[in-house]
Amino acid sequence: MSVLAISITTVALAEIGDKTQLLSLLLASRYRKPIPIIAAIFLATIANHALAAWLGVVVADYLSPDVLKWVLVISFLAMAAWILVPDKLDDNESISSRGPFVASFIAFFIAEIGDKTQIATSILGAQYADALALVVIGTTVGMLLANVPVVLIGKLSADKLPLDWIRRITAILFMGLAIAAAIF
Repeated sequence: MSVLAISITTVALAEIGDKTQLLSLLLASRYRKPIPIIAAIFLATIANHALAAWLGVVVADYLSPDVLKWVLVISFLAMAAWILVPDKLDDNESISSRGPFVASFIAFFIAEIGDKTQIATSILGAQYADALALVVIGTTVGMLLANVPVVLIGKLSADKLPLDWIRRITAILFMGLAIAAAIF
């Protein structure tokens, strides 16, 4: 698989049922203005993931390629387990009253700090330091693939989606990525 495809797939799968996806639903239901929300998600993700990927490259300077390969395999297995734990927004998380774009940008950037997708981006940046731009582009596309439909279909209630099954299937896909990374 190409770096771009791995980056897109990893983040799109990790984002399913994640707190930032729930945040996207919350923003869509609150503001009902998908274009500024999507633009904010895009820009917040680019900024956050560029920083995360760069930090991954810095860490990669201290690890051998073989160690990085196994860090990637273990991280995919960890993502498979982590994805099974449902995320929810903190009760005290508030959304700014500064309009849909600013509120979405700030909320999304902050929610992404320490998130599964940010950690995955750091690991991908470490693994593919020579293709850092592709990692950032891929992780951003993956984030948009997972969140844009949620924003556009913000009228649907999250409790109507079979999130338990979606999480289980996603965990299986991450196990497949771990096996592929170990073999190739």
